[in-house]
Amino acid sequence: MLNKFLFKHIDNSALIVFRIIFGLLCFLESVGAIFTGWVKKTLIDPKFTFSFIGFEWLQPLPGNGMYFYYAVMGLFALGVMVGYKYRFSIIGFTLMWAATYFMQKSSYNNHYYLLMLLSSIMAFMPANQYASVDVHQNPSLQRFSMPQWCKWVFVLQLFIVYTYASVAKLYPDWLDTIVIELLMRSKKDYILVGELLQQKTVHYFLAYGGILFDGLIIPLLLFKPTRRYMFFISVFFHLFNSVVFQIGIFPFLSLAFTLFFFEPQTIQKIFLKTKMFYNKSAVILPKKKNILISLFAIYFIIQIGLPLRHHFIEDNVLWTEEGHRMSWRMMLRAKSGSATYSIKNNTTGKKNIVKLNDYLTPKQRRAATTKPDVMWQFAQHLKEEHQAKGEDISVFVNAKVSVNGRPYKLLTNPKVDLAAIDWQTIKHSDWLLKSDLN
Repeated sequence: MLNKFLFKHIDNSALIVFRIIFGLLCFLESVGAIFTGWVKKTLIDPKFTFSFIGFEWLQPLPGNGMYFYYAVMGLFALGVMVGYKYRFSIIGFTLMWAATYFMQKSSYNNHYYLLMLLSSIMAFMPANQYASVDVHQNPSLQRFSMPQWCKWVFVLQLFIVYTYASVAKLYPDWLDTIVIELLMRSKKDYILVGELLQQKTVHYFLAYGGILFDGLIIPLLLFKPTRRYMFFISVFFHLFNSVVFQIGIFPFLSLAFTLFFFEPQTIQKIFLKTKMFYNKSAVILPKKKNILISLFAIYFIIQIGLPLRHHFIEDNVLWTEEGHRMSWRMMLRAKSGSATYSIKNNTTGKKNIVKLNDYLTPKQRRAATTKPDVMWQFAQHLKEEHQAKGEDISVFVNAKVSVNGRPYKLLTNPKVDLAAIDWQTIKHSDWLLKSDLN
């Protein structure tokens, strides 16, 4: 029964069109990062980067090397789009995107994480078997069908993303529209819509509309009678996010996913009119089907489990950030902070206050005053810098944080030497003080 469901062949028009759009968007993301100055501000200007803990060895290329890096990544994306040496192109893009994702987190974004997952999934897809340079060079590769699992892997991944995003919004500050109000304040000067975005009625519409959209989008796209209506709602939702929040390619990538929800005949007639339509529904079992099933089973177990980990860590994730990343907790809170880093020379007893401007870019400073893991990493960096000078130091951090407009409260224990302790990966860090968040 499972084999029949997973390996029944269906028309592959949706996957072929998605490959072209996906490659184009990845190309635009890569070259756009260069021309908008993102590469310079995030990877070239900083004296050092805050990588994911455990990936400290993964650092940006020196000088202007990251411009070349992103240009090569863009070429890989073009290879995906046109289907040229597809497997090599998509694996190359995936590895390079994953590397740039893990080498810095000052510009952490759930959408960057999603793109890494999607490009990894695309590496397994037979997405170059039609309308590709690979087929032009080797016609024997051409196919008009794909196994059904190719569609349902994307559907399940999206269901996980949207469901967790919806559930995460079910907390008082979101339901009271406090978060939306804070997020909209910075949009006040937007032409035409700026004042409208400050209205309380709009805040309620966005807060509860966001919960309903994220929770219902996948089921209602799967349900044929509501599919067309949900598509148009999706267009409005994602274009609104694109204009208001300016979140890059994600809204357009999300719209591209709707290809997998419409009937293959519809996709083929609109985008690939000369392509033969496949309607045989043959079940073809690959030789390594058990390995494939096992890999995706493990992958989805991790995807379902990872966003739940903060429930097993002490205190509120909005306060500690422990378990926040890779959990689809998107635009859920407004957070600000201030932090004083003190260095004590353990030999002389002399104390100094660290001037953050001497070390960090503005974006890094925001992270170093609100995110505990970045605070710990910066303390380690200061320790290593002074050790290179033959100095034994301690680093103390006095950080106060405001969550969703609440009064500033002390986040860190200012008496704990962060340079002398290890980072706790899967449990609560005791140097973080208790929150009073509900």
